[in-house]
Amino acid sequence: MPEPLGVRQARAQRTREAVVAAAAAVFVDQGVQAPIRDIAERAGVGVGTIYRHFPTRADLVTAVYRHQIDTCSALAPRLLAESASPYTALTRWADAFVEFLVTKHGLGAALGSGDPGLENLHALMLDTLVPACATLLDACTAADETHPDVTAYTLMRAIGNLCITGPDYDRTDARRMVAALLAGVRRTA
Repeated sequence: MPEPLGVRQARAQRTREAVVAAAAAVFVDQGVQAPIRDIAERAGVGVGTIYRHFPTRADLVTAVYRHQIDTCSALAPRLLAESASPYTALTRWADAFVEFLVTKHGLGAALGSGDPGLENLHALMLDTLVPACATLLDACTAADETHPDVTAYTLMRAIGNLCITGPDYDRTDARRMVAALLAGVRRTA
């Protein structure tokens, strides 16, 4: 007797989620050009299963980063509600954004590769994360905690530039420099 459709769909969704989680972990370790077989091994599936769910590497990269972008975006209102001040929420969100950026080995090169499957990823990042950051900055400005002339896009670009790691500049350096940047946008009484 064939498996009911709902059971098959649920299994397919679990497999897809396992592949996305495995790809995210492998991308952190090896970058977005990591071999598909490494992702398959980590997910406990065959290479064909990955291609069945994600026909191109761009599809897989986009799925991984869409999930992470959505998670980072959803963090902004939660931090505003939980934090002692809007500025505290902004700094905590910036920490999450830094973590998102510094673990994206090879993403910049992939975005600049001309792969049409990745063209929407940059727009997705901007369309989703800039409004989240703007919500935090607006709250900070309303509380007179940051300079009103700081825009979300400019702040995120500055953070992004500070998160370009290399042999003599790592995650710790990026976090330290972003903290200094945020201290510079803070308004003091």
